[in-house]
Amino acid sequence: MKKLSDSYLKIVEWSEEDQCYIGRCPGLMLGGVHGDDKAAVDRELCKIVEEWIEIHQEDDIPLPEVIN
Repeated sequence: MKKLSDSYLKIVEWSEEDQCYIGRCPGLMLGGVHGDDKAAVDRELCKIVEEWIEIHQEDDIPLPEVIN
């Protein structure tokens, strides 16, 4: 079964300015995750997106529209 978090765009990219990988989920959360290991940043980003969705659901806050 597909998780709701899989519907949200997640981006992990290298930042020359910061000299690390930056992970973000536009539309769902401000800020992001950063680190030296791309796979670790991706895992942490997925975990945080799941947590944001849970918070929205627990607080009965509508989730933002999915960006494709």
